[in-house]
Amino acid sequence: MITFILKRLLTAVFLLLVMSLLTFMLMRLTPGNYLDTLKLDPQISTETLAHYERQYHLNDPALVQYLFWLKNLLCGDLGFSFYYNVPVTKVIGGRIFNTFILSLSAFAVTWLLAIPLGVWASLRRNRLPDRLVQAAAYVFLSLPGFFVAMILLFWASQSGVLPLGGMHSPGYELWPWWQQLMDLGAHLVIPTVALSLGSVAALQRIMRGNMLEELGKQYILAARAKGLPENRVIYVHALRNALNPLITLLGYEFAGLLSGAAIMEIITSWPGLGALMLTAVRSKDIYLVMASMLMGGVMFIIGNLIADILLAKADPRIRIAGGVSA
Repeated sequence: MITFILKRLLTAVFLLLVMSLLTFMLMRLTPGNYLDTLKLDPQISTETLAHYERQYHLNDPALVQYLFWLKNLLCGDLGFSFYYNVPVTKVIGGRIFNTFILSLSAFAVTWLLAIPLGVWASLRRNRLPDRLVQAAAYVFLSLPGFFVAMILLFWASQSGVLPLGGMHSPGYELWPWWQQLMDLGAHLVIPTVALSLGSVAALQRIMRGNMLEELGKQYILAARAKGLPENRVIYVHALRNALNPLITLLGYEFAGLLSGAAIMEIITSWPGLGALMLTAVRSKDIYLVMASMLMGGVMFIIGNLIADILLAKADPRIRIAGGVSA
């Protein structure tokens, strides 16, 4: 397993390099840079602008700038944010945590609802409960997440039951910890529901199909013929094999939630990487864009690595085929 993880990490380093290079080149294709905005400010001296250009090689070719950024990255320096006028690490430090909280919340809701719903619907195939679940799944799959978020925000504005946006209420710092936690949970409801609703619908359909396929196989008939309890047949034998394809999707699902969270953060004013990335791209704050993309790529790779490890643990055939030793 250690060899397997090391190979994955080496591949991840290569992918991050390619992703960062493509991001840098795409940003360079846009005309100008953030210093063009500073030049319009009469309070910024020409000496300050010249200092920035020399320090960050802004007048050098794109490849030289990228290698300069990569050298600083290997030393633990993500660069300087011209828009916020502070090091990039200070800007994205809290934003990463906020995005992770939202993504983890939506991820937990998706899997904790989708898998039981899929199993429950498969055991009631073509009956009224199953048809109702599948009809609801079609409806939720057809609704874009941002549209759901706007509906929920409108409902919250009319009812006053939930906060309209942001992550904390005014005066949050003065409250006891348990009240702060409840306030955070209340602010999480709308973006989490909007982010996870479509994923729950899609994942439960996959789970239902996998369970129906497993329940029709010969080993299930043999287990029932031997007199094993029905709960053991369903929740031990069939469920374990039905979960294997879903484990493969785990990493991609987490990555999909991260990309969806960017849009949801902007709509609901959640202070995460999504809103930060939009500000960085609009202001052409190239080092902030690079750092945000790098953090997103790292979280994507971690999600896929976790999925590979769980799949190798859950299915011995994969360990044998892939040469993974547990």
